Amino acid sequence: MPLAGLCALGSMLLTPASAFAQGKLEARYEATLAGIPVGKGGWNVDIADDQFSAAAAGGTSGLLKAFSGGSGTGASQGRIVNGALVPSNYTASTTSSKKTEAIRMTLVNGTIKEFAIEPEPPVDPDRIPVTDAHRRGVLDPMTGSMLRVPGTGDPVGPDACHTSAPIFDGRMRYDLKLDFKRMETVRAERGYQGPVVVCAVYFSPLSGYIPDRAVIKYLTAQRNIEIAFAPVAGTRVLVPFWMKIPTPLGMAMLEATHFITTPSPPRVAKTQ
Repeated sequence: MPLAGLCALGSMLLTPASAFAQGKLEARYEATLAGIPVGKGGWNVDIADDQFSAAAAGGTSGLLKAFSGGSGTGASQGRIVNGALVPSNYTASTTSSKKTEAIRMTLVNGTIKEFAIEPEPPVDPDRIPVTDAHRRGVLDPMTGSMLRVPGTGDPVGPDACHTSAPIFDGRMRYDLKLDFKRMETVRAERGYQGPVVVCAVYFSPLSGYIPDRAVIKYLTAQRNIEIAFAPVAGTRVLVPFWMKIPTPLGMAMLEATHFITTPSPPRVAKTQ
C-alpha cells in the first residue's frame, strides 16, 4: 500500500525570484518479508518547472512468485501550482493468477471528477460508502507518496514529517498522518548516499472499506509503520527510500537498491 506525505496542502513558500526547481529520479526497490525477497520494482519521477509525472512497475519474485505470481503498474501526472504537486490523472493495474484489475481517475484541483474500476467490483453492503465530500481535497496514492517540503532551508529534516495526506485510491478514502521519528544515513547500492528523514505513519480509513476486514483493523491499530524519505536532487520533493510495516509474519520492507537522482537544468525560453 502506498504510504504518503502531504504535497497539495502545504508548500506555499517559494523564492520569489526563481522558478520551481527541477529534477529526475530513477529508482529500483526490493521488497522483503522477514528478510526473504518477495518482490522487485522500479519507479521513475520527472519534476519540471510547471508539471510532473511518475510511473512505477513491479512484481513478485523469489519464493512468493512460485506460489502467487503477480505484477502491477501505476502512473500519475499533474501540474505544479505555487510549488505544490496537483495531480490530474492516475492509473493503476494489477494482475494475479486469479484476475486483472485496472483503476483510472481524473482529478481537477484535488477533486475526483471521474473514476472507474474494471471489471466493476460487486456491491458489498458492508462497505462504507464514499461520499462526494470524500472525493474533494484529495491526492492519488502515487502523488501522495511524494512529499513536497515548503521553505528555503534543507528539506531533509524534521519539518518534512509535520504533515498529513488525504488519499483516494479509486476505491477507498483514507488519511495518512506523519510524525517525525529520527534522522538516518543511507547508502544505495547505486546512486544516493546521505541523510534521510524517518517519519512515523498512521493510517486512518474514512470510507470505501469494510470495517470487519482484518487488514483494515491491523493497519489502523499499527503505531510502528515507518517511511524514510530522501530528496530528489534539484527540487524540494522527497520520496520514500525505504518503508517498514510490521506484520504477523515478520517485518515487511520496501527498500531502494538503486536511487539515481539528478537535477535538471531550467528550460530556456526560445527567442526570435
